[in-house]
Amino acid sequence: MMVIGEAVVVNSLQNFCLALEPLLRRVVSEEVENNLIKYSRSFTKSPPLRIQGLEQSSGLQLIFGKKLMLPIFTGSKILDVDSGPLQVVLVDTRGEQLVSTCLPHPLKIEIVVLDGDFPADDRNTWTSEEFNNKIVKERTGKRPLLAGDCLTVALRDGFAPIGDIEFTDNSSWIRSRKFRIGARVVPGSYQGVRIREAMTEAFVVKDHRGELYKKHHPPMLEDEVWRLEKIGKDGAFHKKLSAAGVNNVQDFLKMSTVEPQKLRRILGPGMSEKMWEVTMKHARTCELGNKHYVFRQPNCTITLNPICQIVNAIINGNTYSTRELSSMSRGYVENLVRQAYGHWYSLEEVVDQYPASHHQGSSIKSLQQQSGYSADFYNEGGNNTHIRQSTSAYHHHHQGAVVDPNIRYSMSESSSDGELTPKKFY
Repeated sequence: MMVIGEAVVVNSLQNFCLALEPLLRRVVSEEVENNLIKYSRSFTKSPPLRIQGLEQSSGLQLIFGKKLMLPIFTGSKILDVDSGPLQVVLVDTRGEQLVSTCLPHPLKIEIVVLDGDFPADDRNTWTSEEFNNKIVKERTGKRPLLAGDCLTVALRDGFAPIGDIEFTDNSSWIRSRKFRIGARVVPGSYQGVRIREAMTEAFVVKDHRGELYKKHHPPMLEDEVWRLEKIGKDGAFHKKLSAAGVNNVQDFLKMSTVEPQKLRRILGPGMSEKMWEVTMKHARTCELGNKHYVFRQPNCTITLNPICQIVNAIINGNTYSTRELSSMSRGYVENLVRQAYGHWYSLEEVVDQYPASHHQGSSIKSLQQQSGYSADFYNEGGNNTHIRQSTSAYHHHHQGAVVDPNIRYSMSESSSDGELTPKKFY
């Protein structure tokens, strides 16, 4: 009976296994198929081996192509130092130099605002978490800090131009008083190894109302005189100059040429020698343009540049360059210049079609290179005050006279008749 029972059990197990086999095969087949599908999808999402190796090196980084143009004001377009739009570039940092590179697919880049204190100690490494934690958001009740339609851009072929963006709030309310602009890959849009974020230098964002009072570099002749350094709009110096008829930068430079001691007295002791030097240094960068001014008398005609420096003269039918004028009476020539200065707005205006240079700074540099002289000279006047002046280089041919850029004449209020002593650059 036991043998019969065991045979029945074995037969039952065999029948059960035969019945279970199709089910097991189906389950195993489904699992294998699912795993193959997952593996296939993962493989198709992986970058090519060459790019994969590049990303695994963690050498990819975003950078801004150029520094920012400063200062930055709220409501004003943010530009680079060359007045162009900002640009984000993808580079490989593994070598000794940054090398621009690109991926075979576009990257979504987001422009953000960072705290100016980040990263600590100006270190050049940080984690994504540290970067994200230093993103600055707008103040409660305010608009987003950055405004514009280019806060998310596509990086293709290794670079992404940033269009019109601007700040809506100043930076005075955060502890560092400064912002940075950052760029990161939009979270979740890229599956490779991390690409390090970009950030600009730290900078102050000023309220747009301050733009109305900012200085111009370089100043223009027609700029109001308060555009010069150390002269504040509606401040004491501005009021003193306005009361004396010195309203713009050209007025300031003309007086500094012809009546430097008077100009110094107008500003008074409140302007220290150091402040004076700063103001004059800024004024000397002014672009003079290509206009000349002609003063005519019965027996002479003199030509001056826009800041009342003599260019040439025709006296009794003879044409004199500035060098040749050194043989003339000092008092006579100075008197002519003073008369021209006093009748400035009735002078004949002419345009030089072939100016050698319009910018004092570049002219001075050129003269230094050609002659080896320093471009500054001194007018000595009352109280032993030394007042620096500058000159522009006009290799100008006017009515046959050639301007000698190496000579200008000292104009002082206490001059007397005698031989005119030219002041060379030294």
